Amino acid sequence: MTMARVLVIGLDPARIDGWDPAPVQAAIARGRARFDDLGVEADWCLVTAGEDPEAAIAAALTGAQYGCVVIGGGIRTHEPLLRLFENVVNLVRQHAPGAAIAFNSTPEDCADAALRWL
Repeated sequence: MTMARVLVIGLDPARIDGWDPAPVQAAIARGRARFDDLGVEADWCLVTAGEDPEAAIAAALTGAQYGCVVIGGGIRTHEPLLRLFENVVNLVRQHAPGAAIAFNSTPEDCADAALRWL
């Protein structure tokens, strides 16, 4: 049996001004490897808050059929991005109504968050 595909939506650490993206990029790489180790197909949609992230997210959501969408903590927990978080949830409901929505703690545990719902 093939496990459902997962979409991870998060902020692109390389496009956030004022801090070193390397630690987050390394954590994302470990998170991707975890999906690979589990044999779960996962796509990543990394956006920046200032460049029409909703369009990129809608395109990603319609690019494949997803069993679960993981929404990253950078979007969920940074209060100035509350509206973006609301938009992401509604985009998932609109474009992937059959997908479960999961929340991770770090980029490394995205697979574990998705597995709770797959």
